[in-house]
Amino acid sequence: MDKETLLISEENIKGIFENKYQLAVDIVKNAFVKFINGDVKLPDKISQIFNEKLQNRINCMPATLVSDKLCGVKWVSVFPNNPSKGLRNVEGTIILSELENGHNVSIMDGTYITSIRTAAVGALAASYLSKVDSEVIGFIGAGSEAKKHFEMIKTIRPTIKKCYVSSRRDSSTQRFVDELSPKYGDVEFVNCEDDYKMAVSEADIIVTATSTQQDLLKASWVKKGSLYIHVGGWEDEYAVANKADKIVCDNWESVKHRSQTISRMYLAGLLTDEDIYSDLGDIISGEKAGRENDNEFIYFNSVGLAFIDVEFARYVYEYCFKNGIGTMF
Repeated sequence: MDKETLLISEENIKGIFENKYQLAVDIVKNAFVKFINGDVKLPDKISQIFNEKLQNRINCMPATLVSDKLCGVKWVSVFPNNPSKGLRNVEGTIILSELENGHNVSIMDGTYITSIRTAAVGALAASYLSKVDSEVIGFIGAGSEAKKHFEMIKTIRPTIKKCYVSSRRDSSTQRFVDELSPKYGDVEFVNCEDDYKMAVSEADIIVTATSTQQDLLKASWVKKGSLYIHVGGWEDEYAVANKADKIVCDNWESVKHRSQTISRMYLAGLLTDEDIYSDLGDIISGEKAGRENDNEFIYFNSVGLAFIDVEFARYVYEYCFKNGIGTMF
C-alpha cells in the first residue's frame, strides 16, 4: 500500500516561525552541531547558471541527517533581476524522504525557509563575531532578506538602538522603515535612500542583502571593530575582504567555487585558503575563537548549506505532522 506524503505550504511554515526568531537561530545552531559531530552527509551543490552577468541560476542542494534517517533536497531558483519585474528573486521547493524505504514523507515550500535560514545563519554568526554591545546596524539593500536579517540580529543583539537602511529605490527603504519601526520602538530607523556610505559608516554590524552584482560596499566606509555580513553574490569591492582581520565562512569549501566576492578573488588568485580564518562550525565547536577584541573587523560570508535547509524541513515536517497541519496526498 502506498504511503501518503504531507504537502506543506508557505503559509503553513510562516505560521510556525512568525515572530519566533530565536527558534530559527536555534535550528541553525542545531544543524551545525550535527555537522560538527559527523552526523551529516553533504554532497556538492549543483548550480546551473543560465546568465553569467545576471547570475540567473537554479541550484540542486541535497543533504542527509544520518541519525534522523532523513534525506532532503532543495530545488531553488535564484534570478537576481526579478524584483525589477515585481517577482521574487528566490523561489524554492524541498522534498524530504525517510531512509528506511525511501518514501517521500513531505514536499514543502522552500522559499520562506530559504529566507529565514539565511537570516538566522547571519544572526548566529553575529552572536560569535559581532561586539556584544553593538548598537548600530547598517543595511545596503532593503528587501525581505534585509528585514529578516534585522529581526534575527535584533534578537541576538538587543542592544541595537539605531538602524540605517539604503537601497537603489527610495520606496524600498521607506517600506523597510514603515514596516519595522512600529515593532521596534527602541530603535531609531534612518532612511538613507541611495546613500550607501551614510548607511554603513557608523555601523557596528553591516549587512549587504541585494540582488545586484557590483561592488557597492567600499572598504574606506568600514569602521574598525565592525562585523560585515555578506548575503548576496558580489556586493563589495575586493578591498573589503583585504581589510578584514578575520574572514569567516559558513563553509569555505562550499563558498570557494561560487560567484560571491571572495569566491571571485579566490578564482583570480587574489585570495588563498590560508586567508580564510575559519568556518563558522569551528567557532561554534570552540576549535577556533570568534571575536577576540573590539577592534577586529570581521568579514562573514555564507553561501547557504543544504543540511541547514534539511534541518529546517525536518522540524517543519515533524511539527506539521504532529499538529495536523498541511495536506496529505
